[in-house]
Amino acid sequence: MPGKEPLRDYHRKRRFDRTAEPEGGGERQGRGAHAEPAFVVQIHDASTMHFDFRLEVDGVLRSWAVPKGPSSDPQEKRLALPTEDHPLEYADFEGVIAPGEYGGGTVIIWDEGTFRNLTEDRHGGVVPMAEALERGHASFALHGRKLHGGYALTRTGPDGGRERWLLVKKSGSNAAAHDAPQPHRARSARTGRTLKRVAEDAAGGS
Repeated sequence: MPGKEPLRDYHRKRRFDRTAEPEGGGERQGRGAHAEPAFVVQIHDASTMHFDFRLEVDGVLRSWAVPKGPSSDPQEKRLALPTEDHPLEYADFEGVIAPGEYGGGTVIIWDEGTFRNLTEDRHGGVVPMAEALERGHASFALHGRKLHGGYALTRTGPDGGRERWLLVKKSGSNAAAHDAPQPHRARSARTGRTLKRVAEDAAGGS
């Protein structure tokens, strides 16, 4: 992980007296010492609706905004735009970011689980995940409630100064010709709630 303060950009963009998002520095509950690294996919109804794809790497969640969400179809290449690293506790975040704050809008946990690094060098040795991402290509197997099997993230280059990646399902087991759901109809893997219900609950609705 480059830099000595991996959450510096995350902290710089947020005012924690006004947002319920985790500040970081704590521990996620229910994780054993030898647990596989986590992944989470959150739907974020911000100024632009999108999916946030996050992988646990070296103590933080490496994060990408995926406008159309992950696909289980190997023929679909999904644009993934890197965002700032998030604290591990963010994998448990589901709620509403207040209007006027960075990323203001509703967030649900669409999928969650663990992943296994499948990235290898030309000799068949495992390439550490942080190194693989630094090089621009990482392969991994997802073990989620909704997403399963092999995926790859590949950096394709900058676009207008912003880095661009592709998230692609690998051919083989668990491949299927279907996409992530329409976000407004999607339900949380954690609570079963929709974006609308989470917003209503935050506002004190039933």
